[in-house]
Amino acid sequence: MRGHAQQEHGQGDGDGHAHDHHGHGASGCGGPAVSVEDVIERAERLCQARALQFTRLRRDVLAAVAAEHKPLGAYDIAERMSAPGRRVAAVSVYRALDFLTEQGLVHRISSRNAFVSCGHEHGAGAGLVFLICRTCGGIDEMTAPAVESALDQTLAGAGFTPTSRILEVEGECGACRGRGDALPDEAGRA
Repeated sequence: MRGHAQQEHGQGDGDGHAHDHHGHGASGCGGPAVSVEDVIERAERLCQARALQFTRLRRDVLAAVAAEHKPLGAYDIAERMSAPGRRVAAVSVYRALDFLTEQGLVHRISSRNAFVSCGHEHGAGAGLVFLICRTCGGIDEMTAPAVESALDQTLAGAGFTPTSRILEVEGECGACRGRGDALPDEAGRA
């Protein structure tokens, strides 16, 4: 897959990681880090261009997700945003996440019921592929034109119109494989 996948952003790190890895620290494994400030600035520009309100809650939710560099669930986000005497309701976080997802500012990782920030633009109708490392929990986001083309043919043949084109693939990332970390079900085979 790595040879056929197209990187959406970043330049790689010299270790064969040519993609953005949510979960390996602030700089990720691929390309320059996208700071929380950059993510917020992009959201402000996008909302202004679309005449949408970028409320304080939406901003705070996006900042919490972008700062973590790993997938977060709504309850985790609410907990991080809450302060003594000021509890943020998970339902409010879910509403903000719905807005942020619709605008392409965060992506939902369905298999984890969690969210990651997105600091870049995708092409119109771009299908996303998330590579989810079961060892470290990192998530790589990329596009894969060959997969998208095959999916387009399959969908057309079935007469099906998708509302979302996100593929999640679980396995082990190159960083963990390079360190010799093994997936739990592969430990016995090593």
